[in-house]
Amino acid sequence: MELAGLHPNAHACNSLLSSLLRNGLNDDAMRVFKFMKDKTITTQHTYSLMLKAVAHAQGCDSSLRMFMELEAEGNGNKDFDAVVYNTIISICGRMNYWQKCERLWMSMKENGLTATKVTCSILISVFVRCGQYELAIDAYEEMVLNGYKANANISQAMIKACTKEGRWDLALNIYQDMLSNALEPNLITCNALINLLGKAGKVELAFKVYNLTKSFGHTPDAYTMNALVSALYRAGRPGDALWLFDNIMREQPSQLNIHLYNNALMSCSKLGLWDRALQLLWKIETSGLSVSTASCNLVMNTCEVARKPEIALQVYEHMIHKNCTPNMFTHLSLVRSCIWGSLWTEIEEILKVSPNASLYNAVIQGMCLRGKIDSAKMMYTRMRDKGLKPDGKTRALMLQNLQKS
Repeated sequence: MELAGLHPNAHACNSLLSSLLRNGLNDDAMRVFKFMKDKTITTQHTYSLMLKAVAHAQGCDSSLRMFMELEAEGNGNKDFDAVVYNTIISICGRMNYWQKCERLWMSMKENGLTATKVTCSILISVFVRCGQYELAIDAYEEMVLNGYKANANISQAMIKACTKEGRWDLALNIYQDMLSNALEPNLITCNALINLLGKAGKVELAFKVYNLTKSFGHTPDAYTMNALVSALYRAGRPGDALWLFDNIMREQPSQLNIHLYNNALMSCSKLGLWDRALQLLWKIETSGLSVSTASCNLVMNTCEVARKPEIALQVYEHMIHKNCTPNMFTHLSLVRSCIWGSLWTEIEEILKVSPNASLYNAVIQGMCLRGKIDSAKMMYTRMRDKGLKPDGKTRALMLQNLQKS
C-alpha cells in the first residue's frame, strides 16, 4: 500500500498495530505508529495500544515517559481523551505509583476532560491500596458528582477509606446505597462499619448493621463481637458491655480472644468490679490465651478504682511469677493503689524497681493529699538528687507547703 501510494485509514492501521503487538513484533508496531503520527491519523485507541505495549515490554516508567513526550509534542492532544488517561493511570496504578496517578488526574482535569466511572474506579482502588484515603474520598465524590454509581468492590473499598478517616456518615451512606442497589457487603466491610459507628458513639446504628449482617447470611466473628462490646463501652455503657460479653462467653465461646477479654476488663475497671476482673484474668489463663501486660494492668486499675491495694499487689506478684513484664503504667497504678492503702514500704520497693519521674510525681502528690507533707518533702529532695524533673503539679504542691512551713 505504501509503495502504491495508498493511505490506509486509522481503523486499518489500528487493526494492523494491534495484530503486530499481539504477535510481539514491537519494532514493526513502532514503525506503523510513527507512520500514523506522520499522517496524523492516530486515535485514542492508537495511543492506548502503544502505551500498554511499552509498559508490557519496557515497564511503567517507559510508558509514562512516552505519554509525557507525546503530550509535550502536542501530537496527541486531539486524541488524548479519557480513555488514554485511563490507560496510563491504570498502568501507573498497577505499580502503586499513587502520586503519578494523582498528577495525571489533575492534568486530565486541566485539559478539560471529565473523569469517567473507569477513571474514578481506578483512582479509588489505587489510593485505598496505597493508604491515601483522603484522595480516595475525593475521587469517590467526583464519581458521584459525575452521576456514576460505584460497584460492590469500589463501595467496599470506600467504606474502608471512610473507616480510616473517621467518616462514619459517608460510610453509612455508601452502605445504604449498596443495599438500595442490591449489592451485598461482605463480612469484612460490615465489621469495619460496625467498628466505625461504635467509635463515633452511634451504638444503635452499629447494632442495626450487625442485624443486617446476620440477615445476609454472614456469621459474625470475633472482630464483630469485639466491635460491639467496644461500642457499648465507649458509649458509657460498661454494664451492657459486660452483659454482651457474658452472652458471647455463654453462646459463642469460640469467638473469645484477648481483645474481647480486655474490653470486658475495661468495663470492670469502670465499674470497680475487682472480683469480676480477677475471675476474667484467671479465665484468660485457663483458656490457654497468653496473659498480657495490658490485661494485668487493667485488673490492677480495677483494684485501684475499688481501693483494693492488697489485691493489686497480689496481681502484681502473680504477674512477675508469670514472667509478664510490667511497664510504667503497671507501676503507676500500683503506686496509686498503695498510696490509698498507706502502704509506704511497698511504695519504696516499687521505686527501687522503676525510679522514674512519673512515679516520683505520683508518690509526692499522693503523700501531700494524705497529709504526709514531711515525707513528701523528703521524697521531693530525693527526686531532685536523682536528676529527675518534677511536673507542674508537684512543684505547685511543694511551693504551697513550703510557704505554710
